[in-house]
This record gives sequence, C-alpha cells and structure tokens, in this order.
Amino acid sequence: MTKQSNPQPRHLSELALLRLAQIIGNPKANPPIPALIPVGRTTFLNGVKSGKYPKPLKLGPRSVAWKTEDIRALIESIGG
Repeated sequence: MTKQSNPQPRHLSELALLRLAQIIGNPKANPPIPALIPVGRTTFLNGVKSGKYPKPLKLGPRSVAWKTEDIRALIESIGG
C-alpha cells in the first residue's frame, strides 16, 4: 500500500482562490480532492474565527474563498 502525498504549496498558482473543499479536502468527490491542511471543516472554521487560520474573501452572500498566498503561508508556518 502506498501513501499518497499532499500537493506542496509551491504547486498552487499565486493568483488563485481556494474554496474550503480544496483546502481541507473531500474524499467523496469524484475524483477525490486531497487535503492541503488535514483538518475537519469545523476545526478549520473555528481556526478562522479565532485568528489561527486566515480570513476568507467574501465572493457573494453565501460564498467565500481564501487567497492561495495566505494558505501557502499557513502551510509553511505549520511546517508543511
């Protein structure tokens, strides 16, 4: 059995925006989306609320996304 490695932050485009499923992953998607930060949805959103994780950009009334550069910096700061 081989272990899949997570994509490294350097593979992310500088100008991209990431949705929550792209950050925490979605194993039920087809094809599955690997996690950049392997935490659950509630843990990640509580981290955003507490300031541990970066704030998202509001795209619409019910839509948010995070800057790739912010997520890359987070991954590097936690040793990814």
